[in-house]
Amino acid sequence: MAIDIREINRKHLLKSDVVYRINHGLCSRLVNFRNGIMYLEVMFTNKWKKNYEETTEELAQCWRKCNEELGAAIGCKVYIVDARKHPYKKELYLQSGVASYDAKKGMLFDSSHLN
Repeated sequence: MAIDIREINRKHLLKSDVVYRINHGLCSRLVNFRNGIMYLEVMFTNKWKKNYEETTEELAQCWRKCNEELGAAIGCKVYIVDARKHPYKKELYLQSGVASYDAKKGMLFDSSHLN
Protein backbone atom coordinates (compact mmCIF):
# COMPACT_ATOMS: atom_id res chain seq x y z
CA MET A 1 0.00 0.00 0.00
CA ALA A 2 1.49 3.32 -1.10
CA ILE A 3 1.11 6.33 1.13
CA ASP A 4 0.97 9.97 0.09
CA ILE A 5 3.81 11.59 2.04
CA ARG A 6 2.82 15.11 0.98
CA GLU A 7 -0.72 14.62 2.24
CA ILE A 8 0.47 13.14 5.54
CA ASN A 9 2.83 16.11 6.03
CA ARG A 10 0.01 18.55 5.25
CA LYS A 11 -2.35 16.91 7.73
CA HIS A 12 0.34 16.64 10.39
CA LEU A 13 1.27 20.29 10.01
CA LEU A 14 -2.32 21.35 10.66
CA LYS A 15 -2.95 18.80 13.41
CA SER A 16 0.25 18.78 15.49
CA ASP A 17 3.28 20.43 13.96
CA VAL A 18 1.90 23.95 14.12
CA VAL A 19 1.78 23.68 17.93
CA TYR A 20 5.41 22.54 18.06
CA ARG A 21 6.46 25.33 15.68
CA ILE A 22 4.74 28.13 17.55
CA ASN A 23 5.25 27.01 21.14
CA HIS A 24 8.52 25.10 21.04
CA GLY A 25 10.55 26.26 18.03
CA LEU A 26 10.55 22.83 16.44
CA CYS A 27 9.33 21.62 13.05
CA SER A 28 9.30 18.16 11.53
CA ARG A 29 8.37 16.42 8.33
CA LEU A 30 8.06 12.90 7.06
CA VAL A 31 10.54 12.24 4.27
CA ASN A 32 9.91 8.53 3.74
CA PHE A 33 8.06 5.49 5.04
CA ARG A 34 9.63 2.23 3.95
CA ASN A 35 9.56 -1.32 5.36
CA GLY A 36 7.68 -0.16 8.45
CA ILE A 37 10.21 2.57 9.27
CA MET A 38 9.32 6.26 9.37
CA TYR A 39 12.03 8.71 8.30
CA LEU A 40 11.63 12.17 9.82
CA GLU A 41 13.55 15.41 9.48
CA VAL A 42 13.48 17.66 12.52
CA MET A 43 14.76 21.21 12.92
CA PHE A 44 14.72 23.07 16.22
CA THR A 45 15.81 26.36 17.72
CA ASN A 46 16.75 27.63 21.19
CA LYS A 47 13.15 27.34 22.41
CA TRP A 48 13.43 23.54 22.28
CA LYS A 49 15.07 22.28 25.48
CA LYS A 50 15.08 18.49 25.03
CA ASN A 51 18.11 16.47 23.97
CA TYR A 52 18.33 14.39 20.79
CA GLU A 53 17.10 11.15 22.39
CA GLU A 54 14.09 12.79 24.04
CA THR A 55 13.29 14.59 20.79
CA THR A 56 13.44 11.35 18.81
CA GLU A 57 11.15 9.54 21.25
CA GLU A 58 8.59 12.34 21.46
CA LEU A 59 8.34 13.05 17.75
CA ALA A 60 8.35 9.41 16.65
CA GLN A 61 5.47 8.67 19.02
CA CYS A 62 3.62 11.83 17.97
CA TRP A 63 3.86 11.05 14.25
CA ARG A 64 2.83 7.43 14.78
CA LYS A 65 -0.15 8.25 17.00
CA CYS A 66 -1.42 11.27 15.04
CA ASN A 67 -1.31 9.68 11.59
CA GLU A 68 -3.26 6.48 11.11
CA GLU A 69 -1.27 5.66 7.97
CA LEU A 70 1.82 5.34 10.17
CA GLY A 71 0.16 3.38 12.98
CA ALA A 72 1.78 0.11 11.91
CA ALA A 73 5.30 1.57 11.96
CA ILE A 74 7.83 -0.57 13.77
CA GLY A 75 10.51 2.11 14.07
CA CYS A 76 11.64 5.60 13.25
CA LYS A 77 14.82 7.22 12.00
CA VAL A 78 15.16 10.92 12.85
CA TYR A 79 17.53 13.32 11.10
CA ILE A 80 18.15 16.37 13.29
CA VAL A 81 19.05 19.90 12.23
CA ASP A 82 20.03 21.72 15.41
CA ALA A 83 19.79 25.49 14.96
CA ARG A 84 20.70 25.93 18.64
CA LYS A 85 24.30 25.19 17.68
CA HIS A 86 24.19 26.80 14.24
CA PRO A 87 21.54 29.57 14.01
CA TYR A 88 22.11 30.07 10.27
CA LYS A 89 20.69 26.59 9.66
CA LYS A 90 17.17 27.72 10.54
CA GLU A 91 16.90 30.11 7.59
CA LEU A 92 18.73 27.72 5.31
CA TYR A 93 16.38 24.86 6.21
CA LEU A 94 13.19 26.91 6.07
CA GLN A 95 14.03 28.54 2.74
CA SER A 96 15.55 25.61 0.89
CA GLY A 97 14.38 22.58 2.86
CA VAL A 98 18.01 21.46 3.06
CA ALA A 99 20.66 21.75 5.76
CA SER A 100 23.33 19.39 7.00
CA TYR A 101 22.27 17.11 9.82
CA ASP A 102 23.75 17.49 13.29
CA ALA A 103 22.60 14.06 14.44
CA LYS A 104 20.83 10.91 13.30
CA LYS A 105 18.86 8.90 15.83
CA GLY A 106 16.71 5.83 15.55
CA MET A 107 14.32 3.85 17.67
CA LEU A 108 12.09 0.80 17.58
CA PHE A 109 8.60 1.02 19.02
CA ASP A 110 8.69 -2.58 20.28
CA SER A 111 11.92 -4.23 21.40
CA SER A 112 10.57 -7.62 20.27
CA HIS A 113 11.61 -6.64 16.73
CA LEU A 114 15.22 -7.17 17.75
CA ASN A 115 16.78 -10.60 17.14
